[in-house]
Amino acid sequence: MRIDVITLFPELVEQVIGCGVVGRAAERKLLELHCWNPRDYTRDKHRTVDDRPYGGGPGMLMKVQPLQDAISAVREKCPDARLVYMSPQGKPLTQQRLVRQVESGSVIFLCGRYEGIDERLIQREVDEEWSLGDYIISGGELAAMVCIDAMTRLIPGALGHDESAQQDSFSEGLLDYPHYTRPEEYLGDRVPPVLMNGNHRDIENWRQQQALGRTWQRRPELLQRIRLDARQQALLDEYIAESERTRKR
Repeated sequence: MRIDVITLFPELVEQVIGCGVVGRAAERKLLELHCWNPRDYTRDKHRTVDDRPYGGGPGMLMKVQPLQDAISAVREKCPDARLVYMSPQGKPLTQQRLVRQVESGSVIFLCGRYEGIDERLIQREVDEEWSLGDYIISGGELAAMVCIDAMTRLIPGALGHDESAQQDSFSEGLLDYPHYTRPEEYLGDRVPPVLMNGNHRDIENWRQQQALGRTWQRRPELLQRIRLDARQQALLDEYIAESERTRKR
C-alpha cells in the first residue's frame, strides 16, 4: 500500500516507519511512505507557505498555491489516490473507516498547520476530512501518523498473526476482551480459570462476553450501532446480572 503525506514537517512523519509494526511492514515492502513538503513548491525567495487570513483574526493560513502544486505533483505519481485532510472539523475516525480506506488502496494525507488551509483548496481537492476527536493539536502530522499506524495493522501480512487485527478493539464494533499472560498468579490476582481449562468453546464464550460487557460498561453507545444475535444478547444479559450482584455485595 502506498501512503503519501503532504506536510511542512516530513522529518516528523517519517519517524512512523522507524520501528514497530509500521517499520517492519515498510522493510517487507508492504507499505510505501512518501512525504512532500509544500515549501518545495513555493515561488518566492522566502519560501512562504502561509499568509494572513482575509477578514482579520489571529493566526495565519496555509496558502493555496504551494499546497496545490504539491498535490498536483503527488497526483502525477498516484492519480487514483483519495486525498484526506486531517481536520478537527472532519468525520470522526473509526476502525471501519480505516478498513474501507485500506480496501480502496492508496491515500494522500494533507496535514494542515497554523489556523488551517484556504477553504478553496478544500473544496477543489479534498475528498474527505478526518478527525481524531474533539480537541486541537498543533498540526495534522500526528493525526496522519496515527492513521498510518492503524492502517498498517490492516494490511495483510503486516502483523505477526493473521487473526491479530481481526481481534483488535472495534474490529467487530466492540471493545477488546481482557488479556493475560504468565505468571498465573500476581500479587494475589489469578488468571481467570476458564482460560486455563483448554476448552476452546468456553474460552470463546468468555472472551465474547467480556468484550460485550466492557463495551456496555465503557462505551454503551457502540452497542446501539450493532445488532446482537441471541447468543450475544444472552451473554451480555448474564454479564450485566453478575455485575449487578457484585455491586450489591
